[in-house]
Amino acid sequence: MGEKIVAGGFDLSDRQRYRRKLQQCLAGLGRLLAEKRFDRPRNLVGLEIELNLAGSDGLPRMMNAEVLDRIASRDFQTELGMFNLEVNIAPHRLGGRVLDQLAEELRTGLGYAHRKAAEVDAGIVMIGILPTLDAGDLVSANLSDVDRYVLLNDQIVAARGEDFTLDIEGVEHLSCTSSSIAPEAACTSVQLHLQVTPGRFARVWNAAQAVAAVQIAVGANSPFLFGKELWRESRPPLFQQATDTRPPELQAQGVRPRTWFGERWVDSAYELFEENLRYFPALLPICDDEEPLRVLDDGGVPRLQELVLHNGTVYRWNRPVYGLADGVPHLRVENRVLPAGPTVTDVVANAAFYYGLVRALAEEPRPLWTRMPFETAAANFENACRYGIEAELEWPRPGRGGGLTRVPAVKLVRDELLPLAAAGLESWNLEPADRDFYLGVIEGRCRRRVNGASWQVDAFHRALDSGLDRRAALAAVTRRYSVLMHADEPVHTWPPGPGD
Repeated sequence: MGEKIVAGGFDLSDRQRYRRKLQQCLAGLGRLLAEKRFDRPRNLVGLEIELNLAGSDGLPRMMNAEVLDRIASRDFQTELGMFNLEVNIAPHRLGGRVLDQLAEELRTGLGYAHRKAAEVDAGIVMIGILPTLDAGDLVSANLSDVDRYVLLNDQIVAARGEDFTLDIEGVEHLSCTSSSIAPEAACTSVQLHLQVTPGRFARVWNAAQAVAAVQIAVGANSPFLFGKELWRESRPPLFQQATDTRPPELQAQGVRPRTWFGERWVDSAYELFEENLRYFPALLPICDDEEPLRVLDDGGVPRLQELVLHNGTVYRWNRPVYGLADGVPHLRVENRVLPAGPTVTDVVANAAFYYGLVRALAEEPRPLWTRMPFETAAANFENACRYGIEAELEWPRPGRGGGLTRVPAVKLVRDELLPLAAAGLESWNLEPADRDFYLGVIEGRCRRRVNGASWQVDAFHRALDSGLDRRAALAAVTRRYSVLMHADEPVHTWPPGPGD
């Protein structure tokens, strides 16, 4: 890719050329869809996890370059902040013992990375937001020393034109400003990929949007930021505010934020890519030499690099992804809803619940999204972020009567959604013992009303009650969390913390 990185940004000609290339890429995508050039379904899933580095004191360590040098594996990469890493698990075919295979690969990889990090008094902590992060840690000087992160920061800051405001009203109120996008680095997530055919894409994406709230309710793991107790899953409001290119006047005019739940159900993947071009100006107008329509005319398959790059700067919670494998194009739904952690077992359980549920819902003859307004799905998502395992959600009533009813998330999951997820995993031909074990983890959280966020909050208040001040309490919680995380018993079975 012929990257043109220019100090101070891009000029008007760069942006005009990029806009033309984006339109060509979109037209190329349309042709690929019309000509049915996409890969046949292979039931492939992928997994990425963003991680934190913290020392034996529980405090963040700004040393991902040193740790990556010691790990020396292409499975591990930098992320936005110097205290972040990302691990990528190779695609697997859904079926058989894949859940246990994913778990074993993650345990092996994370265990190795943790041992190498310990050589420089750091360690791997898999958690949505590291509780000990302070505002002073999240500054531009602590962005990873990688050109694309520096450029992305410069472009978002230039588009914003003023400092970013972080204002989150939760259990407590956080209000502060940042001169860079560095606070975004606090948000560490699990990204679940599912390859789908163009004909099934819309049903899978709609299903994923509909259940995003449920994923958060059972999987919340990010209750603290800068020493404040906020939402049970504080990543979504933080991510939106930390990447918001809209100054207040544009927000007041209804301009959409780049971190976006969306505003409607869709009928095709093309609609989402087209929305990204229509609503969001380019942040990184870097042009490739490829002419996508000419490539198609010559019988080839274009990479659509500009479309892919632009798509990566629109932070949907369920993102459409175009990719090539062995010269064949494919589409994926990238689910970005879940926080990292608490344990490998919990991560794989969350994945099992998601993959089973979207399979079952996508195949229903009377789809969920035809019975629930999109606005309800968006409101459910916010409600789940605020209240986590204690959330109540609006959900279609069973049967033909129609209408919505308000139901505790844990009751909805146990009574209605876990059986659906089990049926979906059965359709994927997963090993029944694995299916039952990992869905049993989700059932256990609901039965005990415990997830990562509720454990952290309970441990924090126990530490305060023991006489520790806030900073010491958060450090104690982080240390105990790390020990239990590496022991890998699911979070709903953890003893009360912090215990040290």
